[in-house]
Amino acid sequence: MATVKELLRAENDGTLSFGDYTLASKTKKDGFEFKGDLYKVKTFAEITKLEKNGMFVYESVPGSTVENFKETETEVEFTVSAPEDVQFTLELEPESEYEVFIAGESAGKMGTNLSGKLSVSVELNADQSAAIKVVKC
Repeated sequence: MATVKELLRAENDGTLSFGDYTLASKTKKDGFEFKGDLYKVKTFAEITKLEKNGMFVYESVPGSTVENFKETETEVEFTVSAPEDVQFTLELEPESEYEVFIAGESAGKMGTNLSGKLSVSVELNADQSAAIKVVKC
């Protein structure tokens, strides 16, 4: 089972890992400094949410573990694990089109809404993870 017991950690490759979907009650870590930004994570079995400088970045239902989260102006890349199928939402550029790749396969192009939110569902079994890549078109 992939979990981040510290709730939020910086990896040696310059990425972030966060979330522990095995927790029974909501747990959070606030004020985590990474590359000049402050991060906050709330996580447990029902939901995992990441904020950067007080702004929404990622949310999943049910809770998930995200490893090697990397965000640039044109793409977001990470690996997600959860005990079952998971839906995650990312905050991206408003009213833009993105191509979503799940485990290296294109899941098609999707558009963000006025607030820049993009929601994706991923089919997972317990102890399974999927590589996610979201690329701006």
